[in-house]
Amino acid sequence: MKTDDPLIRSHFYNSVSHYFDKAALVTDHSVGLLDLIKSCNSVYRMRFPVKGDDGEIHVIEGYRAQHSHHRLPCKGGIRYSEHVTQDEVIALAAIMTYKCAIVGVPFGGSKGGVCINSRSHSPEFRERVTRRYTAELIKKNFIGPAIDVPAPDYGTGEQEMAWIADTYRAMNFNELHPYACVTGKPLQLHGIPGRTEATGLGVYHGIKECLQRKHLTKPLGLTSELDGKRVIVQGLGNVGYHAAKFLSEDGALIIGIAEMGGGVFNPKGLEVAKVKEWLRENGSLRDFPDAEFVESPLEVLERECDILVPAALENQITAENAPRIQAKIVAEGANGPVDFEGEEILLKKGILILPDLYLNAGGVTVSYFEWIKNMSHVSFDRMTSRYTEGVKTKLIEVMEQLSDKKLSEDFRKQITAGPQEIDYVRTALAETMAQAFHNIYDTWQTNDLEDMRTAAYYFAIQRLAESYEAHGIFP
Repeated sequence: MKTDDPLIRSHFYNSVSHYFDKAALVTDHSVGLLDLIKSCNSVYRMRFPVKGDDGEIHVIEGYRAQHSHHRLPCKGGIRYSEHVTQDEVIALAAIMTYKCAIVGVPFGGSKGGVCINSRSHSPEFRERVTRRYTAELIKKNFIGPAIDVPAPDYGTGEQEMAWIADTYRAMNFNELHPYACVTGKPLQLHGIPGRTEATGLGVYHGIKECLQRKHLTKPLGLTSELDGKRVIVQGLGNVGYHAAKFLSEDGALIIGIAEMGGGVFNPKGLEVAKVKEWLRENGSLRDFPDAEFVESPLEVLERECDILVPAALENQITAENAPRIQAKIVAEGANGPVDFEGEEILLKKGILILPDLYLNAGGVTVSYFEWIKNMSHVSFDRMTSRYTEGVKTKLIEVMEQLSDKKLSEDFRKQITAGPQEIDYVRTALAETMAQAFHNIYDTWQTNDLEDMRTAAYYFAIQRLAESYEAHGIFP
């Protein structure tokens, strides 16, 4: 099934609505409150002219959806895809609202899209589009540190976020926190270490948490360790690559990787870094050595494995191919890779689904840390690193005196070093993913819900309802 069909994008919106309604039915909230939580607050559709590299004028279409204002700012990525639609952006914004509620990030959900193929345009054209898109958002008050904070998504990255930050700063020269208008920025423009790999690392932590629950893994015939688990990953972009990287470093065997032009498969395992390098140099995985090339990327998903990580686009597993999925766990690294019809089939087959609104929340979690850093104008380690190092040094000196033994200088430096900012980020991310999994699992078991996705939506609805009630909207 192709994702460039507008009907498919609307189907994604219907899937998100279906998942919400399924969870809402088992809550005890009023219809009015549930409608408020579900409804998209505002959508901005724009068209603006940009001069192409050929000197011709191109009319670009873009969107920004703000799903929920229960907490501000709103938060959500910007994707560049010639197939992006308004329904798709609204659905992604809704997922962001629920995702933030699950991981305890105090944002409303939003999402943006620009109808261009970033791969087929020059950096100069992408810069002109990005800056004009940012100007349009500023004009309608759809961006700002306290209003709406974008981030990277499909087709965008650090460079686009840098252009957004620079444009916003230039047009808001009296703004105290201009760089807090966007996250996912380069470190040189007040980004935060660990943001690039955050979503993929969050996928890794989520899978690890799942494997620790014997109640879930035993019926699947899986042990609690990642070592030796056979994993297939769809998408070798930022999320898929880092998820595969961290999983393989912990002993998992990456046996299949699917990309747009086809996939590679080797039951003995693939070296993720080499596959990534081959793709970068050749533009395709065809002829990658010591692996079977599979013409259809979706066919790779159907190979037998323990864990399948779809980390590309939505609607990749549907009623058409779900019967052929042989994984024991489907870990949704992308947003909406399994539609509601495909999910029903997977659940009947006994496949465990780790839902997107939990599993890929690592990105928004670390974006939250970057936003806090930009609002406070100080890195997390600056106030504590030297102090911690001093405390550790004194403790080691006391231990040496009591034991009458001296540590080597290298080992001493290693164990007394104060934490760096990346240490704070990764520790907090791991804790966030662990706590969120515990909350969802507890909700699932306590309320005897059908599946983990329903539990995740149920938990998100409960948190959002509490927020609205605290505002006095529904006493």
